[in-house]
Amino acid sequence: MKEWLVALFVMAALLVASLAFGQHEKPAAPNHKAVALVYGELAKAPDKARAKRNPMENDPDAVTAGLNLFEQHCAECHGNAGYGTQKAPSLRAEEIQSAAPGAIFWILTNGVVRRGMPVWSKLPEPQRWQLVSFIKSLGAVPKTLERKPD
Repeated sequence: MKEWLVALFVMAALLVASLAFGQHEKPAAPNHKAVALVYGELAKAPDKARAKRNPMENDPDAVTAGLNLFEQHCAECHGNAGYGTQKAPSLRAEEIQSAAPGAIFWILTNGVVRRGMPVWSKLPEPQRWQLVSFIKSLGAVPKTLERKPD
């Protein structure tokens, strides 16, 4: 009986400690200069790339397929819901959501290695377009909500 009570007490203490720790964590304030540089990479997409249309834009399954790819390849850095993390910016930002699909495809293909964005050129082209479809489906959120935790 005593062992059971001790185990219960230890579990309760661990639960309280984890809740207290979680309440004191605050998301880091975004470094606006760094964020502007990251989103500025979209402007570097060549006109030819920017002019490309998403061949999957009318495919009803592209967003779902893109979500699956996002969960496998992108969520670790951009967060499960695309709001961004310490590692990577929000994909719901107006800069991303208003970008041409071809520019997003170009970033996925070429990466931004010096900023931590990997090159995804080995991912088949249709899958990169599915990711573009998913990213565009997220929609923009006001700046005050961009850092929503996942």
